[in-house]
Amino acid sequence: MSYISLIPEMLQTEHICCAISDKKCANGYIAKKRWLADQHSKGYRFTRLDERGKVFIEYGPGEHAWMPVIAPNWMVMGCFWVSGKFKGHGHGKALLQSALDDAKAQGFAGLTTVVGKKKMHFQSDGKWLLRQGFQKVDELENGFVLLALSVKPDAKVEMPRFAESARAGLDANSKGVTAYYSNRCPFTEFHIENSLKESCEKRDLPLKTIKLDSLEVAQSAPTPATIFSLFLDGKFITTDVSVCMDSRFDKIVDKAMK
Repeated sequence: MSYISLIPEMLQTEHICCAISDKKCANGYIAKKRWLADQHSKGYRFTRLDERGKVFIEYGPGEHAWMPVIAPNWMVMGCFWVSGKFKGHGHGKALLQSALDDAKAQGFAGLTTVVGKKKMHFQSDGKWLLRQGFQKVDELENGFVLLALSVKPDAKVEMPRFAESARAGLDANSKGVTAYYSNRCPFTEFHIENSLKESCEKRDLPLKTIKLDSLEVAQSAPTPATIFSLFLDGKFITTDVSVCMDSRFDKIVDKAMK
């Protein structure tokens, strides 16, 4: 099996792994492709298995990373998935190595990524990355962890860290539900603008949605999970977009509030 790195010209015909056949998220699918095309000129790369499935890695230079992370001279990893029948065939290690090789070839210090102290939805598996040689370089009180793997282990480089906006989080005096999201994922647009609004209306919860629609806004967000993050009364709840759905909302929120 081979891997392909998508360039803007290929995005018209090639799939991007997530929401391939999900008609309700069709607009989000188009928006994600548009975002990938825009970011390509800034060094962002999307590499996937040349098959119909969810096996891919995304990464780009720290200065252009759509998250509140300070990572000069580092590549910042976005989504990194190997799912279903493709697990256990070495795709994760192969994709990760391709990103590290690219970082080294371009003179970057290495690769850094946001994970959860415990597994979080839409975040890479931190325990697996630690086994691959990553090290913890920063941590937030709400459970986010920043990992890094240097391709220049003997060089003196500035280590990545969370920006102050992520460290501060959302104002504790905020009331109701606050959701941050971006078009970095095909699923977010529909579920925030439809499912979450319906769930909050049903529960008489005030809702504020903030779309991270520019690099500057994303880099100053109060959460490093800029695909999707939900807060309730200022408290971080989850990165799991399924919380938007009526059938999942109470279970996820109640568990997080305990």
